[in-house]
Amino acid sequence: MNKSVLADALTAPRFDFVSERAGRIAYYVDTKGDGRPLVLVHSINAAPSSFEMRPLFEQYRGQRPVYSLDLPGFGHSERGARPYTPDLYANALADFLRQIVQQPADVLALSLSAEFAARAALATPGQVASLVVISPTGFSLRPVPSLRSARIAHKALTIPLVSQGLYDLVASRPSIRYFLGRSFVGDVPAEVIDYAHATSHQPGARHAPLTFLSMQLFTPNAMDRLYAKLTDLPVLAIADQDPYITFEHLDAFVARHPNWQRVRLAPNLGLPHWERLPETIVALDRFWSTPSV
Repeated sequence: MNKSVLADALTAPRFDFVSERAGRIAYYVDTKGDGRPLVLVHSINAAPSSFEMRPLFEQYRGQRPVYSLDLPGFGHSERGARPYTPDLYANALADFLRQIVQQPADVLALSLSAEFAARAALATPGQVASLVVISPTGFSLRPVPSLRSARIAHKALTIPLVSQGLYDLVASRPSIRYFLGRSFVGDVPAEVIDYAHATSHQPGARHAPLTFLSMQLFTPNAMDRLYAKLTDLPVLAIADQDPYITFEHLDAFVARHPNWQRVRLAPNLGLPHWERLPETIVALDRFWSTPSV
């Protein structure tokens, strides 16, 4: 396995902070702009990092303070062999908001990280001014496995002498190209594949993704346990189609919760900020400019 030095995901200053509950967290920041901070949170899969959020970081840098953090187990953050749980990720974001941002921020989270952002918002009243979730998990008809089943799956995925070989298959360049290809309507930018491959071949890279593959990071009934409790927080869901997530419950949920909005930006397959950036920016700016936000 090639474990070359990982380049920065963004052309912005990168720093570390240490969360007592989540360990060393790397983050990128541009504070040349004024106004309310924007915090970007990448998704969880075999090879995520702040690179996923690059179009939005580049769009808003200079206009407002912008932060993007590498979640535990990914990018330049700590990748140790430790338990990875929803609480760990929520704590990482909550500690980041308290210790680094230190003022109310607009948080934008992608896919499964929407659940972590909801947990963090509930844990840090006043630190999250609004929440945007792109292709959020938790609104599918399909229930997530029980915690017991997920733990059994994780134990099977992490059998010594097996886990690394399994991960090497998942993180191979053809595999990354295939799975990313399912998330783009058009061609996947080569730079996206290159960085995903590089970040997935760092020391300790397998630990968090194998936990993800076991389904332990999903919250059963996230709609009621997490999202429905965000009663005073303006929330925008950008969701259209996604090969890995479905949204059958989302429209009915939004209809019951007046602080929620949903926007569709078809055609996209879960990454509208890469393929439909102008439309995404219009939707975001409209949401952030409303009086309730």
